[in-house]
Amino acid sequence: MSKIDDTDRQLLGLLRDNARTPLATLALKLRVSRGTVQNRLRKLEESGVITGYTVRLRPDSEPQRIRAWMSIAVEGNGAPAVIRALRGEAAVGTLHSTNGRWDIVAEVRADSLESFDAALGRIRLTPGIAGTETSILLSTYKA
Repeated sequence: MSKIDDTDRQLLGLLRDNARTPLATLALKLRVSRGTVQNRLRKLEESGVITGYTVRLRPDSEPQRIRAWMSIAVEGNGAPAVIRALRGEAAVGTLHSTNGRWDIVAEVRADSLESFDAALGRIRLTPGIAGTETSILLSTYKA
């Protein structure tokens, strides 16, 4: 898909709010036909704009879960290799490339402090990582 128009942006916004919204409801909110929504979704999926659908959990739905942000400095141009390696780490939830002092920010999740400590140890041994700084998330507030 070469160009995303306002209707596509509105459709993507509705899906971000609830990816399980029925096609008929999406069509009603967008003021287009159900077929139009279905065609646009297909094109967005085929072009790679939509790469999948997921579930978002309320932060308090897993009260025993430990979450943290790990800032990672990478040696030289090794970021692509580090990202590939971290994608295979079960404790890593999301990865973000950044600018400035840190090259990558990773969300790290664990069920206990012991498993959190083990995950940090595994991550820090990843070839290409020059240094890390980790901050445990204590509370989450909605904007």
